[in-house]
Formats: sequence, C-alpha cells, structure tokens
Amino acid sequence: MRAAAVVIESKGRIRWEIAIVLGLGLGQSAVYAVVALANRLTRDQHLSQQTATLNPTLSDREVFDLIYQLLDIGFSLVPVLLVCFLLWMPARPHLSRLGLAGARPAGDGIRGLVLAIIIGAGGIGIYLGARALDLGVTVNPAGLDARWWTIPVLLLSALRAGLQEEVVVIGYLFARLRDLGWGTWQIIVGSALLRGTYHLYQGFGGFVGNVIMGLIFGWLYSRWGRVLPFVIAHFVIDAAIFVGYPWAAAAFPALFGGPAG
Repeated sequence: MRAAAVVIESKGRIRWEIAIVLGLGLGQSAVYAVVALANRLTRDQHLSQQTATLNPTLSDREVFDLIYQLLDIGFSLVPVLLVCFLLWMPARPHLSRLGLAGARPAGDGIRGLVLAIIIGAGGIGIYLGARALDLGVTVNPAGLDARWWTIPVLLLSALRAGLQEEVVVIGYLFARLRDLGWGTWQIIVGSALLRGTYHLYQGFGGFVGNVIMGLIFGWLYSRWGRVLPFVIAHFVIDAAIFVGYPWAAAAFPALFGGPAG
C-alpha cells in the first residue's frame, strides 16, 4: 500500500514538473499562440492578408537592439538547461535520457541534413497552400533591421529554436511521458500536437505543417533514440528561412511577400 502511494506521488510530481517546464517556455508560447489566432480570426482582414513577424527589432538604438536580442535568446534557453538538470544521470552518458548519448557527428549530421531537405520542402508547400486557401498568415521570419550583426543573430535564433524545441518537445517529453506510462504513439501524437499548437500564431497552415513535422520527428526519435539529428535539421531549416527570406521575398514577391497586418 505504501509502495503504491509512493508511485502515485512520484507521477504527480512528474506531472507538475512537466507543467512547470512547459509553463516556462513552449507551453506558454502555445497559450499565446491560441490567443493570437483568436485575435486574428476576429479581425476584418482575411488571415492571408495578415503578417506575423519573427525576430523583430527590439530597440531603435542599434547597441540596445543587439543586447536585447542576445538576452532574449539566452533566457529562452533556460528551459533547455532546466531539463538537462532534471534528467542528468550520475553515470555517463549523463544526458542519455534526453537522447544525448555519445558523439556521432557524421551520422547525426547526415540524418539532420536529409531531414532538413525533406521537411523544409514540404513545409514551404504547406505554407504557400495555406496562404492560397486563406488558412495562414504571411510570415516574415527576418524582421531585424540590417546591421553588421543581423545574420549572426538570426543564426543564433535558429540554433535557439532547434535546441529549445527538440530537446524539450522530443528529448524531455518522451522521457517524462514514458515515466508516466504513456505509450509510444501517445507520446508521438501528444508532442506533435503541442508543436503544432505553439505555431498557431501562423494560422492553421502553421499548425498542420508542424504537427506533421512532429509526427515524423517523433516516430524517427522512437527508432533512433538520438535528439541531435532533429536539432541539426531544425537549425538548418530555420537558418535557411531566416537568412534567405529577404532574397526570396524580393525574388518572388507574389509568393513570399505580403502586406503588413
């Protein structure tokens, strides 16, 4: 009887831990994204006529803009450090429960690049289709003013997204939801829905595209047990989008451009 009580208490603590970790980062983003979508849907403008700007300028003074950008990136990585602390194992590999076990740069890099090509191409198709059907907003992923440090900061922002989303949504949630007794497909679907929800600020296209991405990533993680390929893939996709967007918007304004809203 006492043993059963300990198990129940342990699962309760895990649930609270998950809620706190998500409340500090991606879960908070999911709530804001739902509210943002409701705000967009109740405007007079069509969804496709509205714009979501990523990586916006945070100050009209260049030095303070850079400081704010770096602070934002740094503090948004605290949940990643937190889950590393929570799942740290005394024996090596210390972060094996997060899928960070052993260095395989070649294999992880190849897998990540292949995933980036497949997911990136599919994501562009879903984005353009959603805009054409008035189910998604125009996304400007490079809102920063042109500075000498713009590209390095955009690359750091892409790295932040890869670490934050994949280490928490894949590595951490898979480990903790298994502790709660969830089955593999329950975890895959649950984490994919979370991924889609915190992208709802982009409209329904962003939700669908990221749920599909989450299902693919989750299924592959259940087979590979390594999180670095997904961090690499996410970084490459976001880096290409953040840095390449100004060129794409100028070259194909009808597809990638759009009015502010």
